[in-house]
Amino acid sequence: MKALCWVGADQLAVREVPDPELRNERDIIVRVRRSATCGADLPLLAGRDPLLRSGDVLGAEFLGDVVEAGPEVRRHRDGDRVVVGAGVACGGCWYCRAGLHACCDNGSTEPASGDEGWGRSDAGCFGRPRAAGGFAGGHAEYVRVPYADVTAVRVPDAVGDDRALFAADAAPAGWLAAELGAVRPGDVVAVWGAGAVGHLAARAATLRGCARVVVVDRHEDRLRMAERHAGAEPLNYRHTDVSAELRDRSGGRGPDVCVVAVGQRPARSVVDRFGDRPDALREAVYACRKGGTVVVLGGTDGFVDAFPLGAVTDKRLAVRGARRPDLRDVPMLLDRMARDELRTEHLATHRLPLEEAPRGYELFRDRAHGCVRAVFSP
Repeated sequence: MKALCWVGADQLAVREVPDPELRNERDIIVRVRRSATCGADLPLLAGRDPLLRSGDVLGAEFLGDVVEAGPEVRRHRDGDRVVVGAGVACGGCWYCRAGLHACCDNGSTEPASGDEGWGRSDAGCFGRPRAAGGFAGGHAEYVRVPYADVTAVRVPDAVGDDRALFAADAAPAGWLAAELGAVRPGDVVAVWGAGAVGHLAARAATLRGCARVVVVDRHEDRLRMAERHAGAEPLNYRHTDVSAELRDRSGGRGPDVCVVAVGQRPARSVVDRFGDRPDALREAVYACRKGGTVVVLGGTDGFVDAFPLGAVTDKRLAVRGARRPDLRDVPMLLDRMARDELRTEHLATHRLPLEEAPRGYELFRDRAHGCVRAVFSP
């Protein structure tokens, strides 16, 4: 089959790779209909992950049709259209039973891979190096999906492919941001980053009843999209004092909840490879009201020094973080999509065949021609 593979720093190629096979009684094989680029892919493309090997198949967000199911699969059968969560979770460990699928003890192919850097490994993920706990990704014609009754969710007939695709990761991540921030009716929410996740975090805050949500970015086309589709107030940090403007829009206090969803930038220097530049995070900590909550979504793949811990303690801030969302919200989000409460297809700004995926990633990486997400079809 054909698949998009990493072949070297900033280099991708569509290659022939072996067809996936069932390896466990709880596996399914999915024929991919759509897959999407993801901001978490950019450090991989730039060679920031030393465990990535030439030939690794990328793609964390995808949906397709079940073509084969293991004998222990109960929720899916051949022909079902399913969206597959970016994370892989077993459904039975302590964390999964608590709804914390992203912390699953059994989803990783290499459970010890994260212990040294993070203190504890997290769940597996599609489109990541196997040595880092990952599985072959969705930029392919077929994908093996382990723990299918947990990881894959059937898509309602009323939800189109381009909409349902974002239930794999971006929409759950946006909802998780509002949940971790405990957004309530009347809150003022600020979101740094107007990409797909930031856009959907703003929409989630609106659906939870916030009084106003402000999206901070520098790309006018993305800001206009967030204003039009998420009900957000755009704020271009190139043209204004962000902290002062946020105080003005929140009665002088600062936002109740600040969400950092700026994603990960590709490494351009040695410094980038070994540390993150948390400009947006610092700004969010300083801008947030006393007693408020700062939520960090992904985007911090290394170690951060000069973090304003004094501001966190003096202002009694709560800081919550998540690398990827859990799977528990996917059915609820698909239901909202079916009721037209949550529309996401406009985020698929560029649609290309799988053979043109390398060009799609160039557009996505460079944010060229208004690219928010590139979507591929085998």
